[in-house]
Amino acid sequence: MAASLGIMSRLWVAGIRGAIWGKVPVTPLRSLCTQSDPFDTASRYKDQPWEYLASEEYLERYGQAAVWVGYRRNHKGAIPPQKTRKTCIRGGKVCGNPCPICRDQKLGLHYRNVKLLQQFISPHTGTVYDPTRTGVCQKQQKILAKTIEQSKDHGFLSTPLSHVDLPCEDYSNTHGAVARTLPPPSGPWYSWYEWQEPPARELARVRKLYAPFQKVDVADKADTL
Repeated sequence: MAASLGIMSRLWVAGIRGAIWGKVPVTPLRSLCTQSDPFDTASRYKDQPWEYLASEEYLERYGQAAVWVGYRRNHKGAIPPQKTRKTCIRGGKVCGNPCPICRDQKLGLHYRNVKLLQQFISPHTGTVYDPTRTGVCQKQQKILAKTIEQSKDHGFLSTPLSHVDLPCEDYSNTHGAVARTLPPPSGPWYSWYEWQEPPARELARVRKLYAPFQKVDVADKADTL
């Protein structure tokens, strides 16, 4: 009996303490200091995405290799598909194992982001790598090709020109087409051509037909004055 009364008294005291402590407002420690705004790295490189390639975060993730090196798309079976997927983001949802550009939102395709665009251009031929090699989805591949052309138009990327070896004969002046111009002949240029006076009746008909469109001759105008 005494043990049960002791347990009841302890529970009653604990209940009073809990009620009292529950009414006392407890000030959290974070409210005592000024909270800083959350730092969004995606918006930091949104306007200037080329700065991301010079950051420590990029070097730690990719190093000196291209962003598509080591990428492998998930697929069924041992044979990979012949084409990349159409898009990696559908309805605001990112699919599993997205392409190298869609998986990192900080890689902005901009015509001034030369270091990123050069990773998708062959240094030997100057052509854009096929998406089956880089793994870029078809939607990003179209944007990538358009951005590369825009960068070439602005002069940030060089446009390779094919070298054509011309034979030496094209620069020589010993062939028959390069010579002094002959003086004009005294007669007609061609022996089979002779000037023939048009018929007066046909000439009058043509002049009457095109009379509204003919210009007034200066000599005729002076005679009329």
